[in-house]
Amino acid sequence: MKKKILNIAFLAIVFGLTLWSVFRGENLNQVMSLLITANPFYVAISVGCVVLFIACEAVIIFYLIHTLGSKIQFSHCCLYSFIGFFYSCITPSASGGQPMQIVTMRKDKIPVAVSTVVLAIVTIMYKTVLVLIGVTVLIWRPTKLMSYLKPVEALIYFGLFLNVICVAILLLLVFHPRAFKVIAEKLLSVMNRIRPFKNPEKQEERIECITSQYKGTAEYFKAHNHVIIKVFFMSVIQRLLLFAVTWFTYKAFNLSGESFVIIIILQAMISVATDMLPLPGGMGICENMFLDIFLPIFGSTLVLPGMLLSRGISYYTQLIICGIMTIVAFLVIKEQKREKGE
Repeated sequence: MKKKILNIAFLAIVFGLTLWSVFRGENLNQVMSLLITANPFYVAISVGCVVLFIACEAVIIFYLIHTLGSKIQFSHCCLYSFIGFFYSCITPSASGGQPMQIVTMRKDKIPVAVSTVVLAIVTIMYKTVLVLIGVTVLIWRPTKLMSYLKPVEALIYFGLFLNVICVAILLLLVFHPRAFKVIAEKLLSVMNRIRPFKNPEKQEERIECITSQYKGTAEYFKAHNHVIIKVFFMSVIQRLLLFAVTWFTYKAFNLSGESFVIIIILQAMISVATDMLPLPGGMGICENMFLDIFLPIFGSTLVLPGMLLSRGISYYTQLIICGIMTIVAFLVIKEQKREKGE
């Protein structure tokens, strides 16, 4: 209970600081009057992109579970997706989504061995898409893109570094669990010397538990290459759907002159920079990066309303939708258990 209260307090503080940093010195009446001029057609398409983004993960989970020989209703996969994104939105570095999905799947009689393999693949592909976009842009360095990214280039390099480390750890965990265990135990030993743990044995047990959970994922990769390729391309589409919200926001304000590809990649680079930061949904950093990057594209008058609409739909609307559906998911599972007399 204490941990939940601290998490809520942290979320509230970050949200308050975000509002302060974004609206400091701004004319709120002017911003609101510009916001209501947004074309509702494009706003609706943006919300649709968010719903499809969430649904894409449900499709991937459904597909992977069936390849493992387990049967599950697609509607339940949608609920897993809603739960995952809700807890990812409210926890630092999106760390809470996958554990809650595993817990929910277990309540739905899906073995941990199956759910762990499925969610490991989902996470690896999801992160890999982002890393490939970031690496491609920073190696290719197109002049026009880099001119927009110049104010935040250092943060993008840092974010890409964190994402590469994350993917490397996941791949090491999957394909070389022994090496992962040795490295993790050595790091644990160093940390224990710097600041002794109250219960070091518990930390060692946790490493052992993580290693054993991912045991079957490497075998799945080797035996289902065609499935992994399909999931990768599904993940590309999924990512693009969320990035497209910024493009439709651009169109909602009747702006023109910049291409779909440029805006999509710029939004992708914001995700590269913020995806692994220890802030719920990259709150605060995402908003301010948008204002820096898209200032030349939206213009000084519309960049703040543009950020509010784009971020409001891609993150805050997603949070609200997933929050409501998470409550629905828990009620559905509770009702099913009651009917079965469990």
